[in-house]
Amino acid sequence: MSNVRAIRGATTADENTKEAIVDATREMLESLVEENEFELDDVISAFFTTTKDLNTQFPAVAARKIGWVDVALMCSHEMFIADAQERCIRVMVHINSDRSAKEINNVYLKDAVNLRKRGFEEDI
Repeated sequence: MSNVRAIRGATTADENTKEAIVDATREMLESLVEENEFELDDVISAFFTTTKDLNTQFPAVAARKIGWVDVALMCSHEMFIADAQERCIRVMVHINSDRSAKEINNVYLKDAVNLRKRGFEEDI
């Protein structure tokens, strides 16, 4: 019997352009799939956030481009925190999985690896 599991991912866009946001988001989603070995049919939903300095494209566009056309997607901006990681894209993907919660691999790419060092994600 499979359970619903949440997987977190974060990355940064190189700049505030449509292409940079889509490219960074695509890389993050592909890494989440690879690290957690799930199929498209396992995906229930994905909730994306960006820092306020990313406002030229919805990260969900990248999900649609890789085939997540029947997945419920939502985008929002993060809370504004003065010293937060800049140009950051985050996602929480809900999947059906036989993995335990401890077997889920969250993915932090590019400058988002700093989130783990600063402890922000551990508080959330």
